[in-house]
Amino acid sequence: MFELGWFSAKLFFQGKLLRDPMYFVQQTAIGVGVGLLSLIGLAQIEIPLCIPITLSSLITGALMPFLLKDFKMK
Repeated sequence: MFELGWFSAKLFFQGKLLRDPMYFVQQTAIGVGVGLLSLIGLAQIEIPLCIPITLSSLITGALMPFLLKDFKMK
């Protein structure tokens, strides 16, 4: 398992893992932006901070598979 992770990381840093790296960066930035906006919006409510963190993590985690459904690797 460690060997597979090491090989993938090596290919990523050589630029040989992703077919369209800008698509990956764009979709990831959209997901991070939505997660950050949901965290900031929920943190304005007078509730314990663990609840907005949990909810924004769930929102971002549920959104990422839809954003990266067309993601292609070499």
